[in-house]
Amino acid sequence: MDTSASTHSLLQSLDARSRDIFRTIVESYLSTGEPVGSRTLSRSGISLSPASIRNVMSDLTELGLIDAPHISAGRLPTHAGLRLFVDGFLETGDPGVEDKLAIEQRLGEAGRDLKSVLSEASTLLSGIAHGAGLVSAPTRDVPVRHVEFVPLSNGDALCVLVTEDGDVENRIVKLPAGLPATALIEASNYLNARMKGRSLADVQGEVRDELTERRAALDEATTSLVEQGLAEWSGASDAQEPRLIVRGHANLLEDAEAAEDLDRVRQLFDVLERQQSMLEILDQTRMAEGVRLFIGSENTLFPLSGSSVIVAPYMNAQRHVIGALGVIGPTRLNYARVIPMVDYTARVVSRILGAPTTQDGPR
Repeated sequence: MDTSASTHSLLQSLDARSRDIFRTIVESYLSTGEPVGSRTLSRSGISLSPASIRNVMSDLTELGLIDAPHISAGRLPTHAGLRLFVDGFLETGDPGVEDKLAIEQRLGEAGRDLKSVLSEASTLLSGIAHGAGLVSAPTRDVPVRHVEFVPLSNGDALCVLVTEDGDVENRIVKLPAGLPATALIEASNYLNARMKGRSLADVQGEVRDELTERRAALDEATTSLVEQGLAEWSGASDAQEPRLIVRGHANLLEDAEAAEDLDRVRQLFDVLERQQSMLEILDQTRMAEGVRLFIGSENTLFPLSGSSVIVAPYMNAQRHVIGALGVIGPTRLNYARVIPMVDYTARVVSRILGAPTTQDGPR
């Protein structure tokens, strides 16, 4: 997500005192989670009267950068405000020496077994952000030779994927009621045209985007069949080999005080349990470089407005991105610390898997 243009435009619209007040509001919110009032700001070192501060806060509210949870309360940053703060004010670098050593030691003790390393990375990230740690296990990057949907006698279909190295992956999906036999042929032809000679990891995001934007000339039932096949082949619903490793669910409950917070966390647990939305976000990250940050509902794949997701891709020895890792927590994350820690964890995982690493900044 390229937000540089909108960030620059908003920054240009703020004078020096507006920037100071806005920055102080956000930093106070990230520290305490509480609304910030004009009297508190006047005592924080800002050399303006409470009345002048209130005028600036009114302007910031009109710009959509801050808002009041209640009529008489102070102000909190909106998601747009948090995005402006991260893109325009936040300075990030490498983690400190002690944090680096802790990451390297924890992941080093996991050995070189891929599952152990990824599981430890998820646990580590959970502790870093005091939220849930997320890691997507690698998908196979072998080019596809052929895909086909084969009807079965009990209203199911067999999804067959044949790779160029001769491996065959079979999955069973439930067919929509009344689906004509021609739909299986149509779905097979559609995927073969896009997947042949390309890996599943390379093409699945592109296909999902096309289906979401309704650019594919497929009816609703055939679209559903294609989506089921992609989910099954990617391992998203394979209970034996889960692609999403999540640690630290309980951390998400600790900051939930109000009833609406608890409801948000329950919804979040449901998203994590179903896995597909989070896997799509992590898979989307595979197509980018460096750290990605999604605040609230910025990403249409992620329906919950009260959480932030920070993710980064990791690579194998051939410098191919094979997965992604990150954290999910409340929007009141310590972005200055968590963003570099997620980035560095991804680089250490890549190093353990044999990939030379480079330093990338947050996006």
